Amino acid sequence: MAYKSDIEIAREAQKKPIQEIGAKIGIDSADLLPYGHDKAKVSQSFINSVQGREDGKLILVTAINPTPAGEGKTTTTVGLGDGLNRIGKNAMVCIREASLGPNFGMKGGAAGGGYAQIVPMEEMNLHFTGDFHAITSAHSLLSAMIDNHIYWGNSLEIDTRRVVWRRVVDMNDRALRQITASLGGVANGFPREAGFDITVASEVMAILCLAKDLADLQNRLGDMIVAYRRDRSPVFCRDIKADGAMTVLLKDAMQPNIVQTLENNPAFVHGGPFANIAHGCNSVIATSTALKLTDYVVTEAGFGADLGAEKFMNIKCRKAGLAPSVVVCVATVRAMKMNGGVAKADLGAENVDAVKAGCPNLGRHIENLKSFGVPVVVAINHFVTDTDAEVQAIKDFVASHGAEAVLSRHWELGSEGSADLATKVAELADAGTANFAPIYPDEMSLANKIQTIAKRIYRADEALMDQKIRDQLKLWEEQGYGHLPVCMAKTQYSFSTDPTLRGAPTGFSVPVREVRLSAGAGFVVVVCGEIMTMPGLPRVPSAESIHLNDAGQIEGLF
Repeated sequence: MAYKSDIEIAREAQKKPIQEIGAKIGIDSADLLPYGHDKAKVSQSFINSVQGREDGKLILVTAINPTPAGEGKTTTTVGLGDGLNRIGKNAMVCIREASLGPNFGMKGGAAGGGYAQIVPMEEMNLHFTGDFHAITSAHSLLSAMIDNHIYWGNSLEIDTRRVVWRRVVDMNDRALRQITASLGGVANGFPREAGFDITVASEVMAILCLAKDLADLQNRLGDMIVAYRRDRSPVFCRDIKADGAMTVLLKDAMQPNIVQTLENNPAFVHGGPFANIAHGCNSVIATSTALKLTDYVVTEAGFGADLGAEKFMNIKCRKAGLAPSVVVCVATVRAMKMNGGVAKADLGAENVDAVKAGCPNLGRHIENLKSFGVPVVVAINHFVTDTDAEVQAIKDFVASHGAEAVLSRHWELGSEGSADLATKVAELADAGTANFAPIYPDEMSLANKIQTIAKRIYRADEALMDQKIRDQLKLWEEQGYGHLPVCMAKTQYSFSTDPTLRGAPTGFSVPVREVRLSAGAGFVVVVCGEIMTMPGLPRVPSAESIHLNDAGQIEGLF
C-alpha cells in the first residue's frame, strides 16, 4: 500500500477560516489578529479577560530518547488532541514553533505527521507569523547596543574580555560558533572574541516562553546579565537601556498563535526553546490561556523525558504554577529494536528479543516520570511494520512497571486511531490521582540540584564539576541566584553525555563543561559533555531536498 507524504496530506487539508476555529473555544473574531485566512494571534486583552476562569487538565506528552527510527512525539500530541475531541471532550493542543535550523538540517519539519498534523504545515515550518525573526532582531539589537556602548566611551566600565552576551541566528551554522568581532580599524570598535548561538538557545526565547505578560517580559529582559566589569560585578540589559526597545520588537511575538489540526481542532503554536540546550517547552502564556479555554490541554516537551519532561516539571511548572494531571510517554517498536541493537536497515523484520532488549530505556523514563508524582501512560506510536508479538512485548514490559501501554494509530487513521489512547488518558486525568512536585526544592544549592538531576534522572554516578565551576555557582548563590532551577544542556540521544550510549546505561559520570546564568529567564544553564549551543548541519542536510515544484508548491518538508 502506498502512503502519501506528510506534505501531500497537508495540502489536501479541508481547513476552516481561523475565525471558526477561534469560535470553537470562545475567542471572538475581534480578539484575533489574522495572518492570512488560516492562522492568527490571540489578543492580550482577550488573554487578560479569561484569567479568572478555572483551569482544565494539563496533559504532557514526552518520549523515550530519540533514535533515527523515529518516535513521533509531536504526531502523538496532535493525534491525542484530536482523539480527545473525537470521544466528546473539549480539548486543544499546545506545541512549539519550528526552528529553521533543524528544519533545513535534520528534521525537515515539526508539525506532526501523517493524519495527525497541524496546518498550515508549510508556513508553520518556515516564517510562520515572524516570532522567531522578532526574537532574533531583539537579541541582535542588544548585541549592537552593547558594542555601541563600549565604542562611545564605555561609561559602565565593561570588561571587553567578559562580555557574555553572544549573538544568535536561526540557522545551523557551525562556522559562527566562535568569531572575532570589530576587526578593521578604529572606526569598527574594539576587537574582541564573540560567537553565535542558534536563536532557539537565546535567553530572549526562554524569557518570551516564561513571561506572563509584556510588563513581566520587559522586567525579565532588564534582568539579563550581558557582561561583567573588571571587579566581576554584573552589567545588566537595563544598564544598556535596551529592554524597552526589545519589548517593542517582541510585542506581537508575545501573543500566542492559533492554528488548527487536520480535523479542524484548535491548536496554539507558540515559542520554541530547544530541549537539549534550553528548556524545551512552548510558552507559559499559550499553555495557561489554553487551560482557561478547554477542559483538556495536550502539550509536549522536547526530545526524551530526561530532557524536555524534566525541564517542563522542574522549570516551566515551577515558574508558572502548573501541574500536569497525566504524562504520556511515546515509544515505538522500531525505536525499542534500535535500542536493542538492531541496525536501522533491519528494523522492518520482526525481532521480539530486540524489542525486549531495548525496553529498559522506556522503563527508566517511566520510573523517572512517576517520581514527579504524576500517573504515566505509554503510547505505542504504531508503524505499519509492527507485529502483534512486538507490540505485546512492550505492553507486557510496561505492565511490569505499573503502567499501561496503549497502541495508537493516529498517523495512519487520525483521531479514529487515537481514540483508545484518548479514552485512557482522559480516565487517568479525571481520576485526579496526580500529586505533582518538582524533584528538588528551591533552597537546595545549585551544585546539589545538578547532582540530583544527574543521579536521579540520568542515573549517573555523579556530575563532574571542577573547582572553577563550583566557585562560579557559589558566587551566584552569594549574589542571590541560588534559588533558581538548573537547565541541563546535554545530548538528547542518551541518558549519558555519550550520544552512542543507548538503552539504560549505568556506571558513567556527567562532565559539566560550563555554566551560564540566565538571570532574566530565571535558571542556570549547565552545559554538559560536547553539546553545542550552535548546532551544525549534517553531511547531507534536508535543505538539499527542499525546493519549489513546477506548480510553485514546496517539496521536501516533512
